Amino acid sequence: MGEPEKRAGTHGVRCFAKIKVFLLALSWAYASKALSATYMNSMLTQIERRFNISTSIVGLINGSFEVGNLLLIIFVSYFGRKLHRPIMIGVGCAVMGLGCFIISLPHFLMGRYEYETTISPTSNLSSNSFLCMENRTQTLKPTQDPAECVKEMKSLMWIYVLVGNIIRGMGETPIMPLGISYIEDFAKSENSPFYIGILEVGKITGPIAGIWLGSFCATIYVDTGSVNTDDLTITPTDIRWVGAWWIGFLVCAGVNILISIPFFFFPKTLPKEGPGDMADETKNDEGDKHREKAKEEKRGITKDFFLFMKSLSCNPIYMLCVLTSVLQVNGFVSIFTFKPKYLEHHYGKSSSEAIFLVGLYTLPSVCVGYLISGFIMKKFKITLKKAAFISYCLGMSECLLSLCNFMLTCDNVPIAGLTTSYEGIQQSFDMENTVLADCNTRCSCLTKTWDPVCGDNGLAYITPCLAGCEKSVGSGINMVLQDCSCIQSSGNSSAVLGLCNKGPDCANKLQHFLIITVFCSFLYSLSLIPGYMIFLRCMKSEEKSLGIGLQAFCMRILAGIPAPIYFGALIDRTCLHWGTQKCGEPGACRTYEINSFRNIYLGLPAALRGSSYLPAFFILRLMRKFQFPGDIDSPVTDHVEMMLTEKESKCTDVHRSPQVENDGELKTKL
Repeated sequence: MGEPEKRAGTHGVRCFAKIKVFLLALSWAYASKALSATYMNSMLTQIERRFNISTSIVGLINGSFEVGNLLLIIFVSYFGRKLHRPIMIGVGCAVMGLGCFIISLPHFLMGRYEYETTISPTSNLSSNSFLCMENRTQTLKPTQDPAECVKEMKSLMWIYVLVGNIIRGMGETPIMPLGISYIEDFAKSENSPFYIGILEVGKITGPIAGIWLGSFCATIYVDTGSVNTDDLTITPTDIRWVGAWWIGFLVCAGVNILISIPFFFFPKTLPKEGPGDMADETKNDEGDKHREKAKEEKRGITKDFFLFMKSLSCNPIYMLCVLTSVLQVNGFVSIFTFKPKYLEHHYGKSSSEAIFLVGLYTLPSVCVGYLISGFIMKKFKITLKKAAFISYCLGMSECLLSLCNFMLTCDNVPIAGLTTSYEGIQQSFDMENTVLADCNTRCSCLTKTWDPVCGDNGLAYITPCLAGCEKSVGSGINMVLQDCSCIQSSGNSSAVLGLCNKGPDCANKLQHFLIITVFCSFLYSLSLIPGYMIFLRCMKSEEKSLGIGLQAFCMRILAGIPAPIYFGALIDRTCLHWGTQKCGEPGACRTYEINSFRNIYLGLPAALRGSSYLPAFFILRLMRKFQFPGDIDSPVTDHVEMMLTEKESKCTDVHRSPQVENDGELKTKL
């Protein structure tokens, strides 16, 4: 016991014994964990293409973070309060750095990325093997060599990404519950919402950096420095392009480790923020020590844990808040995880552009909303019941506004044999797609390989061979294919590499989609702080750390883990054409049926988030039966605990320990 006091008395540590210094460090920790999370989310499409995996497996990788969090959240949230919380936060940041480093390892253990194409300078076939040729002596087909299939098994390296993400989730566990409970314990009660708003801003500045980093890395070829990019036949707008995803994870690893260092210098307890902070520092420290010692003597840790669990489970507002959070997170995880993919496929943007647009139109508005919400709560001294009503109305308005995105639709890219016929007639998703036609049956073409070209008639074809092209001019991305028998146009029946661009009408709809995104993000962030204060104030102070952890546990096991997996599986069902690996096995999806993709991407989250306002409505009704000691003339920021007006919950009374009861009486009197 003497060691901490001596250390706290030194000048080097005393400067850390302030709640505002801890708030600064915790804001950086929030930013670093958000940086890693946002970068991981922005690189999901790159990981999908690099390892040739389905969207459902990508969802599993994304949900693995929640698995790691789930393994420790209850233990850390409850027992962490009895340990040195700042040190545990520092260890968590370092573990997050380790997880990011493990995620980047497959790049150094795998060979070079070889994208699916019929045009390859290293091909063993003739240089014109990708063209339409009659009486071909060697029929084109994917390699069936067993050695190639064994080599393809290296794609299982995505398990490294899975394990690294689990470790990253384990490291993130102590940051939020222990950080917020530390601030709630030692900050002035009227400053608490504003401090939490600052933390939320920290959670936004991290994603801003993560979005920028992800957008930058997506423009760099994955094997940059080891391949000649002039030989590439794909550009960053191509669905087969893989950016240098591994670079950003190394950056995230270094940032997380650096951020962990300051937390090892904070004391276990701080003086309560207020006018007499410094004068009462020693008295507060001694009082905290005696209180903790008395609690440990009067009841065991296990008994205390079950008492708090019993109290929380009998708290109707708390349980409804948890249910609302689970439904909301199911919707938002699905939207945020696959938003870059949606912009890329629906509006024809490259991965880099999609990542950048998500950050540009979402994060600043969320940041402003958090700041304004926290400031209003502090400035106008809004009561808990008013805060609940404001949060409900703003959240409902945001949900209704997001439904306008259903009107901003773009058509499928016309691809002969998939979305349209070779005559240019649009086909439905349920029709059997026929990629062969009279104009290319003589060419002995591959039917599964994805190497699209855009004809001068505005129609795309899966490969140059299926377009019936017989000549090529130029090399690399500047190649032009000529004399294409399937391209019926007034021109010279030529084609260029890549899919055809979507028209200006689709670009206009994208702008409207992004504008709606700005307003939805702003309204949602405005509603979050008042709603979160309801959640915090419906628990007793000794229950908050466990209550926050239990809520996080429920959100992860019921939303964070399953949502990306089932959402990804539903998106896979809309795939029109799967990529092909070297040994003939299906790889990542190359193109989707846009209408079905849109209905799943927008419809399912809207249904989940809409259903969350039913328990939220019951919260508003229940709050009429509760009396909050600050409702008449005190604001929501008064650090008080709610209690029933006349009918006290028997569940809470019967099982409440004497020490907890005495603490509650003392706080009520104060």
